[in-house]
Amino acid sequence: MKVFGVIGWKNSGKTTLMERLVAEITARGFSVSTIKHAHHGVDVDQPGRDTYRHRVAGAQEVILSSPVRVAVMSELRGAPEPGLEELLGRLAPVDIVLVEGFKRESHHKIEAHRVETGQPLIAPGDGTVRAVASDAAKDLAYAGRVFDLDDIATIADFVLAEAGL
Repeated sequence: MKVFGVIGWKNSGKTTLMERLVAEITARGFSVSTIKHAHHGVDVDQPGRDTYRHRVAGAQEVILSSPVRVAVMSELRGAPEPGLEELLGRLAPVDIVLVEGFKRESHHKIEAHRVETGQPLIAPGDGTVRAVASDAAKDLAYAGRVFDLDDIATIADFVLAEAGL
């Protein structure tokens, strides 16, 4: 599987860029999976629901299966967070996996950047960042590849080319 990442500071547009890339790339006939990293505890289950009750009771993994989707929830219960390679190994084969976050991993990435965050670019100090997608692409002082954050077709072309697809 090919892997390509989207990184950036909080509120930089990472999730919107991911969503738009998934839609664009799947519309071109490629199969896509995603992995999202969060720096805080998350709960995708709802209190009181059956699967929530199974997890709270102590189940290590809970699988919810229905005619339209299967969800697997794993509780770490103090174990270390799995790395990106381990998470990739859990996925069924697809053409490309888009990864949001995991900025310290070695896969190639594009940085989402929005001026209003006031944050500096990550790209100049990180050789794994292959380009920047910014809402200020024309005014950005960066020597590398820069795309307009809203030019999804061109960004998708770049991501697919970088991934070898």
